Amino acid sequence: MIDAIVIIPTYNEIENIEAIIRAVFSQEKAFHILVVDDNSPDLTGLKVKALQSEFGDQLHLLERKGKTGLGTAYIEGFKWCLERDYKYIFEMDADFSHNPNDLIKLYNACQLGHADLSIGSRYVKGINVVNWPMSRILLSYFASKYVRFITGMKIFDTTAGFVCYKRSVLEAINLNDIKFVGYAFQIEMKFKAYLQGFKIVEVPVIFTDRTKGKSKMSGSIISEAIFGVISMKMNSLFRKK
Repeated sequence: MIDAIVIIPTYNEIENIEAIIRAVFSQEKAFHILVVDDNSPDLTGLKVKALQSEFGDQLHLLERKGKTGLGTAYIEGFKWCLERDYKYIFEMDADFSHNPNDLIKLYNACQLGHADLSIGSRYVKGINVVNWPMSRILLSYFASKYVRFITGMKIFDTTAGFVCYKRSVLEAINLNDIKFVGYAFQIEMKFKAYLQGFKIVEVPVIFTDRTKGKSKMSGSIISEAIFGVISMKMNSLFRKK
């Protein structure tokens, strides 16, 4: 029985999807993959279907009707995985910004190192980012410091999207109560796990910006992360009272 599955959300990732799938399946540790595709106009989902004939029950596809945000894609993916017997559930981008070779590091941090949630961290040991302009590096780095200050979480890379969850973490979080859909989704999930007292470990990785396809970053996603953090923290304080 394969105990780990990698969720890869996609929207117009036809240039990357086959390569990332093959890279994950080439690891010494066996993983399953769940692609959550938001009805990509470039037919990413159709490409995944074609690959299913080669990889069988290792490769799964969850098709959605439209582009409704990264957060909702992961929530649907989490629920799908929790209906099965996977013990370790990963988040990973399709564009190779997250190196598939690092999957085993995150897995070992949870399976051997007793973490409940492991994060592929760009900032836990300096700044390990390749091919980003300095403006974006500074925005991401200081956004994480801001979130760390507001929330009290002892996490250096709070917006990281390369994560391994133990099943018990996702079962303890009310997934229907997750509010944010962009970068703030990543912060909210970590904050919910932090409030529940789960052990969170950061694993240093090198983040490399995509070389194919288009980034999904937008101003609204950034503002959601910046302003949403304050409301998230305030809500947690009121709930305690």
